[in-house]
This record gives sequence, C-alpha cells and structure tokens, in this order.
Amino acid sequence: MLNRLRAHKVSFEHAFDGFIHNVRTQPNFRFHLIATICVVLMGIYFSISTMEWLVLVFTVNMVLVAEMLNTAIESIVDLITLERREDARVAKDVSSAMVLVSAFMATIVGLIVFLPKLLSVL
Repeated sequence: MLNRLRAHKVSFEHAFDGFIHNVRTQPNFRFHLIATICVVLMGIYFSISTMEWLVLVFTVNMVLVAEMLNTAIESIVDLITLERREDARVAKDVSSAMVLVSAFMATIVGLIVFLPKLLSVL
C-alpha cells in the first residue's frame, strides 16, 4: 500500500514538472493562463450560472490541454529528427493548428457567455 502511494506521489510530481515546464518555456501557454484568469474574474464579476461555469471550465481545459499536447508533439518530433522533413513539419503544423482551433472556439464560447452581459452593462 505504501509503495502505491509513493508511486502516485512520483506520478503527480512528474505531472507538476510538466506543467511548470510549459509555464516556463511556452509563451502561448502563459498567455492562455492569463486569459483563464481574466475569464474567471469576469465569471465572478457577472455571477455566471453553474452551466456557464461548466462550459467555460471545459473550454479552458480544452485549450490548455491542446497547448500541452502541442508542446509534447513538438518535443517528440525534435527528439526523432532535427533535420527538415515534410512529415515532421506536418506533425508540428497540425498540432499547432489544434491549439489555434481550440483557442478560436474558446473565444466564440467566451463571446456567447459574456457578450450579452457586457452589452447589458453598456
């Protein structure tokens, strides 16, 4: 039992290290974290509903996970080859596009949730 707890502790430490790596090395990840803070503050300010919170949490999660997956894919491609190869370029471009699509869709979700609230204030 104690060995299992130690193994879980080590797993969490590795996961935390991966998160910190993204924060330290990925400017876009930091941008998305700042955007997340802004969304949370706006949600608190506008007292959004439980359903709106759920949608926003899911959406934010999607963007942050896409950023981390993009970093992992780029690192793996660089590990495999540093030479310019078409398949490596495609892998990196597609993983980058994944982040772009998720961020674009998150913006749409944010507009759907917050635009009516912002307009009612004006």
